[in-house]
Amino acid sequence: MNRPKSTAGIHHVALNVRDLERCEQFYVDLMGMRVEWRPDRDNVYLTSGRDNLALHRAADGFAPAVQQRLDHIGFIVERLDDVDAWHGFLVEQGVCIKAGPRTHRDGARSFYCQDPEGTVVQVIYHPPLSAGADQ
Repeated sequence: MNRPKSTAGIHHVALNVRDLERCEQFYVDLMGMRVEWRPDRDNVYLTSGRDNLALHRAADGFAPAVQQRLDHIGFIVERLDDVDAWHGFLVEQGVCIKAGPRTHRDGARSFYCQDPEGTVVQVIYHPPLSAGADQ
């Protein structure tokens, strides 16, 4: 069987979280996402418009270091200067910064922070993707 036509990319991530309310607050109040769907008290689906982040309340005994192998998730920004603006804003909000802004060899610029559960979040200007970030 031949490989099907290319996908439209990764636009959905689902995270198991112990403190659903704090994580929702981080992604909505700080990162600017909005609630798309809340099927019940243990699940919420967030969006920035063209993506979907599902937060699922983790079961008792959940051990993220063992069960979750995710390195980080990334938020694309439209302009290079947006990286530094986001960094300053999140620092002011007391968010844990893992690595400050830096420019990469390919012209991308990013920094890393953590959500309330410790998931690493990258804010990145990536030229091939950032041009369409406002669509």
